[in-house]
Parts: sequence; structure tokens; C-alpha cells
Amino acid sequence: MRFFAGLAGFVLIAIILGDAFETIVLPRRVRRRIRFTRLFYHYTWLPWRNLVVRLPKRRRETWLGFFGPLSLIFLLLSWAIVLIVAFALLQWAGGMRLSGNLNTGFGEALYFSGTTFTTLGLGDVTPTSPYARLLAVGEAGTGFGFLAMVIGYLPIIYQAFSRRESHITLLDARAGSPPAAGEMLRRYAEARALEKLGGLLAEFDRWAAELLESHISYPVLALFRSQHNNESWLAALTAILDVCALLLVGVEDTDPHQAWLTFAMSRHVAVDLAQVLKTPPTPPPQNRLPDTELARLRLSLAAYGAKLRDGPAADAKLAELRRLYEPYVCALANHLVLDLPPWFAPEGAHDNWQTSAWERVARRIPLDSVILRDDHL
Repeated sequence: MRFFAGLAGFVLIAIILGDAFETIVLPRRVRRRIRFTRLFYHYTWLPWRNLVVRLPKRRRETWLGFFGPLSLIFLLLSWAIVLIVAFALLQWAGGMRLSGNLNTGFGEALYFSGTTFTTLGLGDVTPTSPYARLLAVGEAGTGFGFLAMVIGYLPIIYQAFSRRESHITLLDARAGSPPAAGEMLRRYAEARALEKLGGLLAEFDRWAAELLESHISYPVLALFRSQHNNESWLAALTAILDVCALLLVGVEDTDPHQAWLTFAMSRHVAVDLAQVLKTPPTPPPQNRLPDTELARLRLSLAAYGAKLRDGPAADAKLAELRRLYEPYVCALANHLVLDLPPWFAPEGAHDNWQTSAWERVARRIPLDSVILRDDHL
């Protein structure tokens, strides 16, 4: 019995330390299917999601927003608890000898392991055999290293989250809330600044590259919700893909080369994150841009001097571009309980920057008076 307990303790330590290394330190995707972290999120996220989706939307977003930070805390606690139990098994399997009047049962081994791993140093129990002393030193070193990794891990996660959110907020005044490709093109066309879309897309090209790197290294970031319920990293990514698809079909006074570069990078993000999160591509339940809406989009842009190429060839090209990314973003949206952005701003919608809880009613500010003059884009 003691032999198998010691073997189990050794295996648990190897599994947890390896999993912590792959999750925190290793900066690349791990393809191995059976991992403690993967099982942890599989058996916590799905029940949480299925329970929370029954709530009204406002409360649902609040509770879904709790999951990312809470899961991170409980994952770290789970690692620590399993390591404490594993070291207790090793102590007990080695015929643990401790000073004091304690019996050397598994309960005492667990208490000694907990105080050693957390480096409390109470001094009421001390090892007396060479094996117990060596194991105590190893456990104390493991606990200290684990604490150091946790201290370094949390700031990295929140720095990556902050960089992600800053670019999402940029879309507020440029594409509406939630961001919409048709609204972005309309606003730039209204301000006669379509030629400046290339610079914005270049910035989001770099944002998509950073999004890919950070969310593959730390997939838990995908579960962190944005500050506003009508914004998300997936909505921003999809809106940028929609804009690029329209520009690649053909819009006057725009840079198709930069649109292609941003489209390729953003599509790469959607495909790779769908693989990381184990969400097979799923066709949208309904057409996000039916023919009538596409015709309305063309008329809306033409009213501001931006002509979107039309005809069967243009429509076929747009449909083909959308097929390259929509199944992946749709699968991610279903898994993460996120809404995909519309192509048009909802009727009567206001940007987040135009609203305030104190005002209660949004105040529409004329575009030509504030943000969309040539010198502000």
C-alpha cells in the first residue's frame, strides 16, 4: 500500500509541475489532449456556461465575466492542493518520522505537507529521518518556486488583457458599439477619410498578431470579458474581418493590399484559437448579410461617395471571403457565449462614449463637430 501511495504521489507531482510549466512558462500551444488544465476548464466552464445562459442577458454577462478571473484563482489553488496531497503521500509512503507527539498517519503527513509547501515554518512538527528531511526541503523549494510563478503569472495575464482591450475601445468611435463593418465604412466615407483606413487596419494587423500570441500562450484570456457588454475581442476581430472583406471586394480610395494583410492575420487568429479552444467550425445559423442588407449597404456607402463594387462576381467574392472566417468565429461565439457583431449599427444605437449612467439617455453628438473631421482620424 505504501509503495503504491508513493508512486501515486510521484506521478501527481510530475503531472502538476509539468502542467504548470506548460500553462505558465511554455510560450506555445500544447497539443497533448490529456492535461490537468484542459480537464479543469472543460469540467468547470461548460457547467458554468449552461447554468448562466438561463439568466437575463444583463445578469448573464456579469456572471460570465466572473468566470475568467475566478477560474484562474481556482486553477492555482487546485495545483497547490494536489501538490500538497502528493507530497503527503510521499512522506507517508516513506514511513514518515516526525518530532512531537503526533502519530505518523496520513492526516499528520498532510498537515506537515501543507505547512511545508506554504513555507509557514510553524516549528511544531519537524522531520527526523534523512528521507523526511530531504523531502521537506524539496517540497519547501517547490512551494517557494510555485509562489514565485504565480506572482509573475498574474501581472502578465492582466497586462495582455489591458493591451487587448485598449484596441477594442478604439473601435467605439470608429465603428459603433457594438462594432459594425458597414458603420465603420460609412463614418469614414462621411468624413471623406477612406484613405486613412489603411493606417487603422495596419494597427489592427499588429493587434491581431499580439492577440494570437497572447491567447495561444494563455488561452484563459479568451474567457475574460470586456468592460462593456456590447464589446468583446471576438466582436472586434469579426468586425475587422468584415471590413477587410468589403475592401477586398472593392471600395474606392482604399488600400486593398493592407486589407489583405490584415484579413490574413485576423483569419489566422480565428482559425488557431478555434483549434486551441476545441471548437470545430460551425456555419452561422442564419446569413449575417442577406442580399437585401448588402444592397442597403451599397446604397448607404454610395450616399457618402464610397462605391462598393457590385455585380455577381463581386457578390461571389464577398461570399467566398466570408466562408473563410465566419464558421470559425461562429464556433467561438457559441462556445464563449459571445455575440457576433452586426454589419449595420442597430437602429437608434449610441456609442459607449456618448452614454453615461448619470445621464440615463444617450446624447447624439454630430459627427462633423467632434470626432470624424479629417484632422481627428
